[in-house]
Amino acid sequence: MAGVKALMVLSFSGAIGLTFLMLGCALEDYGIYWPLFVLIFYVISPIPYFIAKRVTYDSDATSSACLELAYFFTTGIVVSAFGLPVILARVDVIKWGACGLVLASNAVIFLTILGFFLVFEGGDDFSWEQW
Repeated sequence: MAGVKALMVLSFSGAIGLTFLMLGCALEDYGIYWPLFVLIFYVISPIPYFIAKRVTYDSDATSSACLELAYFFTTGIVVSAFGLPVILARVDVIKWGACGLVLASNAVIFLTILGFFLVFEGGDDFSWEQW
């Protein structure tokens, strides 16, 4: 039952993050949809970790080169997601208020993704690896 509650909290926080993103794009003062490109970063951020978990066969080791490389690529993707709205605001493509809403969205969504991996990482019968 704890897994269902965690899934409910994660889905609610994901909805809040996407709401911030939509507000940053669709409010009347902002009205430009360039910040939606951060959705690409949301989708590709867990991919290096998924690949590393499939490739790494030694589950007893706390760290491997493949897993460390996946962390490096994931960190680069997350930093790029935070940098894109700042660069767009700096060159006056979007306004700074929209940039703030997109940065809030990034924080909430990436914390939601991290929470998903922390909750469903365990090897019990309620893990994401079953999906």
